[in-house]
Amino acid sequence: MRGMWLLALVWLAGCQHVVAPPPVAGDIRDLRSGQVLTAEQLLARLSRPERVLIGEQHDNADHHAVQLWLLQTLAERRPQGSLLMEMLTPEQQPRIDQVHHAQKLPADLPGTLAWEEGWDWNLYGPIVRFALTQPSPLLAANLERSEIHTFYRNPPVLRGERSNAQPVKSVLLGQIGDSHCGLLPESQMPAMLAVQQQRDRRMAERLLAAPTPSLLLAGAWHARKDLGVPLHVLDLGATQSPTVLMLAEQGDDVTAAMADFVWYTPPTAKQDYCAQMRKQFGK
Repeated sequence: MRGMWLLALVWLAGCQHVVAPPPVAGDIRDLRSGQVLTAEQLLARLSRPERVLIGEQHDNADHHAVQLWLLQTLAERRPQGSLLMEMLTPEQQPRIDQVHHAQKLPADLPGTLAWEEGWDWNLYGPIVRFALTQPSPLLAANLERSEIHTFYRNPPVLRGERSNAQPVKSVLLGQIGDSHCGLLPESQMPAMLAVQQQRDRRMAERLLAAPTPSLLLAGAWHARKDLGVPLHVLDLGATQSPTVLMLAEQGDDVTAAMADFVWYTPPTAKQDYCAQMRKQFGK
């Protein structure tokens, strides 16, 4: 009987580490070593750091499915301290807190949270719903719209050796120009750069202030170790950069300078945003 009892204990212990398969097949790599990882190996690595940053392509449904799976499976491994989202602003925080402490989520959750239409609720809704059922807080990480207007009109001085490096600013300016399809007047570029970096600085501040272990969901450019939030975290005095997992599509170039880990998902059809923008600007 004692032998059977020991076997049962071993079996139960093994069951505790069974992980549901991820919703999306993909190539997962440790960029520091080049090692190919299983999803469970990635989970083990992400469960250790105090702060994790996940970079996404905003309109990629696979990325949001992976994010939800990571949140659910990490929560089974250790208590989550907090979840932060670029998609939420400080003025939404009281609404989030009120819903989080309610016994039941409202029928019109996006309306209750004053969810911004620019973020596809069909993609982000499952993540938000899950987060609001957890004991750990869901936290806003972005700027208010009024702050964005202020920073655009009067760009503040950004302090920090790493985030102020000229190569960093040059790459970001190039990205801003490309994302606006070359249609943005040169005179507006410094203001747009200021807003981009103030977003990064705010996310870094919120990440450092959040209960740990903390996890931040943000766009890929914000998440990059060589350009975004991690630089600001170090400029704010942290001794260690957050661990970065980049969600990317097969064919994208993600290096060890950009992230610690990458999860390549299948490529998706690209929308011609530039054609839409040229039509909008009459060009």
